[in-house]
Amino acid sequence: GHAHADFCLGDTGSMFGHAPPPVVAAIEAQARRGMTAMMPSALVPEVGRLLAERFGLPWWQIAMTASDANRSVIRWARAATGRPNILIFDGAYHGAVDDTHVRLRDGRPILRPGLMGQVWDLTEHTRIVQFNDLAGLEAALADRSVALVLTEPVMTNIGMVQPEPGFHTGLRDLTRKYGTLLAIDETHTISSGSGGYTRLAGLDPDFFVLGKPIAGGLPAAVWGFTDALASAMSAARAASPGYSGMGTTLTANALAVAAMHAALTEVMTDAAYAHMIDLAARLAADLEATIARHGLPWVVTSIGARVEFMLSPTRPRSGGEAAKIGDAEIEGALRLHLLERGVVITPFHGMMLIAPTTTPAGVARLVAAFDDALAEIVPRA
Repeated sequence: GHAHADFCLGDTGSMFGHAPPPVVAAIEAQARRGMTAMMPSALVPEVGRLLAERFGLPWWQIAMTASDANRSVIRWARAATGRPNILIFDGAYHGAVDDTHVRLRDGRPILRPGLMGQVWDLTEHTRIVQFNDLAGLEAALADRSVALVLTEPVMTNIGMVQPEPGFHTGLRDLTRKYGTLLAIDETHTISSGSGGYTRLAGLDPDFFVLGKPIAGGLPAAVWGFTDALASAMSAARAASPGYSGMGTTLTANALAVAAMHAALTEVMTDAAYAHMIDLAARLAADLEATIARHGLPWVVTSIGARVEFMLSPTRPRSGGEAAKIGDAEIEGALRLHLLERGVVITPFHGMMLIAPTTTPAGVARLVAAFDDALAEIVPRA
């Protein structure tokens, strides 16, 4: 086989390593006892307590993936508010959720290009504006038909788009002004710190979603919510008895819960984050210095343990701007050059993650390969 220095880390699913020993041990022990029984395992209340303590919301549900969690959040928001519409930001990605497969083109919502098998118009109930555009957001919320704004705190899938100063305060103020619920999807931005960007920046969402690394890479996700929402959800459920259409047989299976408990208590620790964030800062600084030495008009941006180089002289303010920057040919050649030298980064745009197992030598290897790549590829482009 081949040995690679992995900075893709399963696009966040393996952000804490490919086989964290505490998670492996928990999976093995639980598998010998049984992997699923449909009913909750004894660890579920403890996992709920750990989530509430870490992320600040009192109520929690478990899902199989962040896609499932976002889908449940959207349906519960509609049920709790009685409103039909949701709002996302252009270029966002919230998993395989039909309602979110919408883009903005020339100021008009369209179905996401390439979407397969779609038979109804998603733009009928999904509104879309640019990230950091508070005026556009207010205009979209003003008729009070939007149940939920679903957003990452920092956009990551179209390239990293940071919130401008005051954006999150304005977002929260506007959602409250128009009676719209706010969901923060931290599936990628959990790189920010042990409490996610939500705790780091003091955000106050109604819903919180996290998937990918929460069980060490085993399929699992969680979504949390406030006391007020718990009451509204209970009232909506009482008013509509019968099958809710949410939840699956394998949701909160014993294997996933055991893995999640191990990840929360022994893997996603403050010490692990301190190492990851310190090394990511070193990587970002070294990449910036390398880019400057080659005289390239590129920027490096980061959030915690997540670092990205962008083929642009300035950082994008929105998904619309992010979609227009870069050079697919150069980016592809860079990734291939790195791979040939045993270094793996995300196979779309220039994103890299630092794990607890990443070493300074691994970072130096990446930076050296990146330096070689710029010398060999960019002058020929």
